[in-house]
Amino acid sequence: MSNSASQFATKPLAILGAGSWGTALAIQFARTGHTTRLWGRNTAQQILMAKQGFNSIYLPNAMFPPTLQIIKELKDAIKDTNEILIAIPSYGLRAFLMELKPLLAPHVRLAWASKGFEIGTGLLPHQVVCDVLGNSRPFAVLSGPTFAREVGAGLPTALTIASPDENFAMALASDLSSANFRAYTSNDIIGIEVGGAIKNVLAVGAGLSDGLKFGANTRVALITRGLAEMTRLGVALGAHKDTFMGLAGLGDLVLTCTDDQSRNRRFGLLLAAGYSIDKALKEIGQIVEGYTTAKAVHDLRIIKNVNMPICAGIYQALYENLPVQEVVNSLMTRPIKMEFD
Repeated sequence: MSNSASQFATKPLAILGAGSWGTALAIQFARTGHTTRLWGRNTAQQILMAKQGFNSIYLPNAMFPPTLQIIKELKDAIKDTNEILIAIPSYGLRAFLMELKPLLAPHVRLAWASKGFEIGTGLLPHQVVCDVLGNSRPFAVLSGPTFAREVGAGLPTALTIASPDENFAMALASDLSSANFRAYTSNDIIGIEVGGAIKNVLAVGAGLSDGLKFGANTRVALITRGLAEMTRLGVALGAHKDTFMGLAGLGDLVLTCTDDQSRNRRFGLLLAAGYSIDKALKEIGQIVEGYTTAKAVHDLRIIKNVNMPICAGIYQALYENLPVQEVVNSLMTRPIKMEFD
């Protein structure tokens, strides 16, 4: 174990955000023997989790390991920690960082598992973090093809941790990994974050397509050409092209487009079944990142002049009431071109 990993192991890790993914990550860290604190904003739910030993709302079948502590107060959760992992929806990241900022010690290293662009600014999570907190502290992002329920159940899983600080990425990867969980590292934080954001938009499209019985051919075309769009925008923003062939690109895209554990895919399925957007969001009962991210991607692709016809079509279906059949027709009748451009 590296010196940075050893230091990590001697201090508690704080997971901030007790939804399904935050809870699953807290369980995984605690399984590896690290003292882990889990904080959530709902105090009543925190008290219930501490009493029951599991998260009855988001992950009812995953019992907490003995090293997982449920903390009611934010200041207590981060006291005497070296590392903090934020697991909240991207739309609330800036406001939460502003709340966290006066409580942070200068030495604390920060990671997050938030996916999506900031609405209004088009900023990626790491840019929001730097905007609020500056860039003097080490930071990292966790992303990849992971469903919280399967991580909570201890099923074999892999993801990627990206950071410009190689030591921090390696320390987190080492302390998160176990017999059934493998973490890889990367220095391409832009690529990892772009992949984690756009796959949610494409998963909504996959749900729409499958809900309308367009078939497996359509789904695989959407995934493959969607990957090309994801890569184009990522490279335009400064990402490495190869990143999108990895876990946080192709891996996460395939997962969310093909499995009904994906909230974004289920959202598309509900819309295809005739639900209104409001009714579909209410039925899902959790944040559907792909819905808001579709708007952010739409704005960003125009600013960056990036050709993304599938994402544009999904945006039109969600925000301009364009029938999905018309979206498909427009995609299929576009001018013939080389596949790899």
